[in-house]
Amino acid sequence: MSKKLLGIDLGGTTIKFGILTEAGEVQEKWAIETNILEGGKHIVPDIVASIKHRLDMYSLTSDDFVGIGMGSPGAVNRDDKTVTGAFNLNWKETQEVGSVIEKETGIPFAIDNDANVAALGERWVGAGANNPDVVFVTLGTGVGGGVIADGNLIHGIAGAGGEIGHMVVEPDTGFECTCGTVGCLETVASATGVVRVARRLAESYEGDSSIKAAIDNGEGVSSKDIFEAAQGGDNFANSVVDKVCFYLGLATANISNLLNPDSVVIGGGVSAAGEFLRRRVEANFKKYTFPQVRQSTQIKLAELGNDAGIIGAASLARTEH
Repeated sequence: MSKKLLGIDLGGTTIKFGILTEAGEVQEKWAIETNILEGGKHIVPDIVASIKHRLDMYSLTSDDFVGIGMGSPGAVNRDDKTVTGAFNLNWKETQEVGSVIEKETGIPFAIDNDANVAALGERWVGAGANNPDVVFVTLGTGVGGGVIADGNLIHGIAGAGGEIGHMVVEPDTGFECTCGTVGCLETVASATGVVRVARRLAESYEGDSSIKAAIDNGEGVSSKDIFEAAQGGDNFANSVVDKVCFYLGLATANISNLLNPDSVVIGGGVSAAGEFLRRRVEANFKKYTFPQVRQSTQIKLAELGNDAGIIGAASLARTEH
């Protein structure tokens, strides 16, 4: 009988689990709440208990699995299988993760950063179509990503490889980023970044616009509101989307001029704007790429949605063991 893979996507509010075939097909999935109380000390025991419960339920043993893979926020030490500084989990100190899960389940364990793991998922059975050269950009609360070159995730010397959100796209006059730099992609293309761009542009815009009126009245506006208004013909919202897509086009062009991947895959909440977003990013991408890259690298939308994390985590288990 062919063996299975277990993928875990560890997030600040939920922990998602999936049992997959070695071909990347999700057979079972479930989720539990992330208990971050008391310094996040319950998280690893909760993961172990949930795995054991499911294995019992499905009459599976450790022998049925190739391995367990997990994507986690924070600074991940892949060799020690530990996580440090995952603040949304309340993990300030270094946490022993892999050694505990391996010992308790008897299944080999592999771990990586959550954005890298989502990139692996999209590359394996999503928009990346298992191509060895794929870049994944995720537009959510922040901007994350992962770079896969020649079939390998790029980690860099300190594990900070693929930090696409911190590519500078607006030096000097840009917004301050939480990382301490000015003008990072994250400050203008994340869900909060889109709103930030709208607030700045609203200062000098004089036409009619429901979005500008909402901003001027101090009402809450989301990136989703802005994209929907733009699609509905709001000129101001359209100018905001144009600006955001300029930044994304410039960033994806720079990445592609350097790496010439098969595709740059855009995912995360903001990517729900779909083709409306993709084609505008692509137009800017084409403006800033040189001919061979323009002709060979594609801008694509992610296909796996919320499953990218568990699928990518499972693929980690598959490649590490």
